[in-house]
Amino acid sequence: MIAETKSALQDVVASLIAEISKTASERDKLGGTAKKERDLIRKSGLLRLASPKAYGGEKADWSTILHITREIAKVDSSVAHLFGYHFLCLASVELYGTAEQVSHFTKETAENDNFWGNAFNPLDIHVKAKKTANGWLVQGKKSFCSGATDSDRLLISAQKEDGSGVVIAVIPSIREGVIIGNDWDSFGQRQTDSGSVEFHNVEVKHSEVLEAFQINDDNVFATVRTHIAQSILIHVLLGTAEGAFDVAKEYTKTQTRPWVTSNVDTAAEDPYHVYNYGELFVKLKAADALTKVSNEVLDKTWALKHEVTFEQRGECSIAVATTKVQVVQTALDVTSRIFQVMGARSTSAQYNFDRYWRNVRTHTLHDPIDYKIRDIGQYTLNNIYPEISAYS
Repeated sequence: MIAETKSALQDVVASLIAEISKTASERDKLGGTAKKERDLIRKSGLLRLASPKAYGGEKADWSTILHITREIAKVDSSVAHLFGYHFLCLASVELYGTAEQVSHFTKETAENDNFWGNAFNPLDIHVKAKKTANGWLVQGKKSFCSGATDSDRLLISAQKEDGSGVVIAVIPSIREGVIIGNDWDSFGQRQTDSGSVEFHNVEVKHSEVLEAFQINDDNVFATVRTHIAQSILIHVLLGTAEGAFDVAKEYTKTQTRPWVTSNVDTAAEDPYHVYNYGELFVKLKAADALTKVSNEVLDKTWALKHEVTFEQRGECSIAVATTKVQVVQTALDVTSRIFQVMGARSTSAQYNFDRYWRNVRTHTLHDPIDYKIRDIGQYTLNNIYPEISAYS
């Protein structure tokens, strides 16, 4: 097991975060792969969190996994993203695979502390799969493949060549013909390795294909992957905002000079700073409250497995969407407004405080909250659940 008690698990997480935080700012400037930090996560045993206790795991619920993701995001949102997506990819086996595949990949992951990477991006349909006698032959290039670099297992998706659907599979990341690109150049989330993966006649075996994959009225459970993905990003965003808030408070109290006409001795006594911190605190607390609600709904929905109904899935979608809107708006506000309460010197490159805003802004552009608000409005006014998609 990772830890014998809840307190011991908290110590493992705290120790990991302390190490990651030491180099977080400098690594953000450099970009590239957080190899050392990924290996620290492997050694911590936390990649086994969702595994059964018989495999050395904790059989943790989503609330626990998401909480740890959020704690990591306070110091390093890129590593938090990688950590959360590991569990998203592993959970995809249960959503799309057979019981035998769940057992195999869960045990393998726990025994080897395998780190999972993503080449699943549902919006990118440029990867094709051709049927062969032994399985499938995959060809093409996939974008936004977070965590593919330095991964041990890769969750992939490809369009069947005959147009009859999608192949979803799990393959070793070092499979011949897999080329993981070092081409991620966003101004935020610089160490998520969210670039491309190319497939050059990659062989996929029958046993690696998640054959139970179907999305229809009888398998609503498969669509819950969307809510897990959304929840992971919610926690990355909220953790990032909380981290920014914490460093800003410390800076304001120790570095910021009082304004010349403020008539106070310290910046912490400035009535405008006090007001701004109070308002941002309220917004963060509101986001935290909604996050707890949506986590509880997600845990209950996940527990239903294949018994989950369309209506229950819809309620989960609304809970997650509501939280996402609040968290996005709060995170953008907090990571921007901290400079207003820290002052001009806080924009110095030595502090790299802009990384909090850059990382939040990058994430929020991949999933516009305008559509979340539209869905919530339709539900509120017309009792219509969001259309099932990769983002709702």
